[in-house]
Amino acid sequence: MNQFTNKISGDLNLVARNVDAVLSLLDEGATIPFIARYRKEKTGNMDEVQIAKISELNDKLKELAKRKETILKSIEDQGKLKDELKKRIENSWESSELEDIYLPYKPKRRTRAQIAREHGLEPLAMMIMLNQVRDVEGSAERFVKGEVKSVDDAIHGAEDIIAEMVSEDERVRQSVRSVYRREAIITSKVIAKMKEDEKAQKYSDYFDWSEPLKRCTSHRLLAMRRGENEGILRVSISADDDECTDRIKRNYKYNKYVSEAIEDSFKRLIKPSMETEFTTSSKEQADEEAIEVFAENLKQLLLAAPLGQKRVLGVDPGIRTGCKIVCLDAQGNLLHHEVAHIARQPESAGKQLLKLVKDYKLEAIAIGNGTYSRESSDFIHNLTFDHEVQIFVVSEDGASVYSASETAREEFPEEDVTVRGAVSIARRLMDPLAELVKIDPKSIGVGQYQHDVDQSQLKKSLDTTVELCVNSVGVNVNTASKHLLTYVSGLGPSLAQNIVNYRKENGAFTSRAQLKKVPRLGPSAFEQCAGFLRIPGAKNPLDNSAVHPESYKVVEQMAKDCGCKVIDLIKNAEERKKIDIKKYVTEEIGIPTLKDIMKELEKPGLDPRDKIEVFEFDKNVHTPEDLIPGMELPGIITNITNFGAFVDIGVHQDGLVHISQLSDHYVKDPTEVVKLHQHVRVKVVEVDSRRHRISLTMKGL
Repeated sequence: MNQFTNKISGDLNLVARNVDAVLSLLDEGATIPFIARYRKEKTGNMDEVQIAKISELNDKLKELAKRKETILKSIEDQGKLKDELKKRIENSWESSELEDIYLPYKPKRRTRAQIAREHGLEPLAMMIMLNQVRDVEGSAERFVKGEVKSVDDAIHGAEDIIAEMVSEDERVRQSVRSVYRREAIITSKVIAKMKEDEKAQKYSDYFDWSEPLKRCTSHRLLAMRRGENEGILRVSISADDDECTDRIKRNYKYNKYVSEAIEDSFKRLIKPSMETEFTTSSKEQADEEAIEVFAENLKQLLLAAPLGQKRVLGVDPGIRTGCKIVCLDAQGNLLHHEVAHIARQPESAGKQLLKLVKDYKLEAIAIGNGTYSRESSDFIHNLTFDHEVQIFVVSEDGASVYSASETAREEFPEEDVTVRGAVSIARRLMDPLAELVKIDPKSIGVGQYQHDVDQSQLKKSLDTTVELCVNSVGVNVNTASKHLLTYVSGLGPSLAQNIVNYRKENGAFTSRAQLKKVPRLGPSAFEQCAGFLRIPGAKNPLDNSAVHPESYKVVEQMAKDCGCKVIDLIKNAEERKKIDIKKYVTEEIGIPTLKDIMKELEKPGLDPRDKIEVFEFDKNVHTPEDLIPGMELPGIITNITNFGAFVDIGVHQDGLVHISQLSDHYVKDPTEVVKLHQHVRVKVVEVDSRRHRISLTMKGL
């Protein structure tokens, strides 16, 4: 059994043997999507969220185990590692507790207490601390020598030693920590000289702010910390000083000198340490919450409804330089590009667009939602095409990042950034997932304070999210880009490139078995990736489904028992009704896998994403000045935070529906009520032109 199994199963309230199975599979190199989809019998049917949490906690415990090794070695090198201390360290799995145990042994800079010890004042300190002398000043006279010039020097030195001992006492630190956990207040004040500064106004809510730390939401904490980093705010965390010192004094025999040392210990050593600890822990918690919000938004964005393989006109709106127009075929290949000056030459631009739609038989138009988007959309909606054309406004967040990237240069070495950006907009309409995987998730702009959180944690979380989304949808191995293939379970950049190279040299894959011929794609990688790669039109219909090749024999046996072929099981529901899955249970394949197989036979390779819907803004509203409180409007959710949702209502500035305004009932988490890119109806509450804020509500709508 893995050394962390019991700890993880206890913390996450999961069955130990299932946790151990997940840890073993992860150690063997299995990916989270593979474990969740194809090893349900071993994991007790855990989903990818539970498996990801096990993986995350396992990583944290590994780091803690390394820290323990460092601590044990440090204490052992000092010759102070007794059996009882060693056992305590080995049994501790709380970071703060571990550091408290280590603190008295931790190598320090030359402290005031250390200097006092060098002057021989430790015996005096111990006598005072244990209340063993009545005449402290008389006892201190014996220590006046060398660097110790007076009785006061001796007593102050002894108090410095006591102060440090108190600050390193586990009981003391835990008692003060409990006060901070319960009562700590976070306070934010504006730095006086910055109060009237224009860039400081976005932090005006925090110019004179305080609240209990345990009630401070992640977005408020991150906003305050950002203001602090920008030199606008001064932020502090504190608790009741008197209560803390009173709690400390309960641990010691009371006298005047111990009392003075305790007050000094708290103010000089313990309080700054606690503020640092709670600053760090509250920031980590806020980071975790913000990263969760970002990951959930990214998931919704990646799994947004695709238009599918249709011929698309992409429009990257612009005023001065005109709108960059691209025409793509149903596979997303660039056929043609030009510029249309909708703002300056509307009549000419209209003729251009009508001709392009007709000549290239375009079926849909994708308009970027940046500058001049609303005007471009209105203009195109007013054109009369010779056949039905669907018109969509598409988020262009990150398109500029893509257009200047190495990936874009590889795809379109002869084209400039404006053409690449327009192509990205059009392709996002066709298949958001396939296009967005080419962009650093941070650049997509669907989070809160993503540049303020722990960047390595953010990257890890977002990469995991992308991987889970790609594998939940599945990938056509014959059309997928290298970037999309990179996120397929078991592949990565090198094998993804090898697949693309093999495709170029040998033509399209005709079976999953053919994947084994790809250089360096061995049995382990094949096991991990095969079930997530689709081959439409393959001789074996299961190659275009989520049924894993390891289960093909079971399906073939089912068909044989029904007296038909595998394709008949897929096409004929009556044949499937004959199957009693219990008859096919083996040591390797259980009921969960067999149920998944039956679902796949019913709808092989089913795309889990929704169908796309056309949307139009209110024709009477174009700028914030057009908004009137009480006005009801259609909108699109563009971003979700834990304090509410931002909505594009077509006025070049998103409005905010605060969490309290999302529904007529109490909402704890906005994602319970709304999803990214969801079409909603909102009512205008207030327009604050000075702070560039639009307040909206969804209550009663």
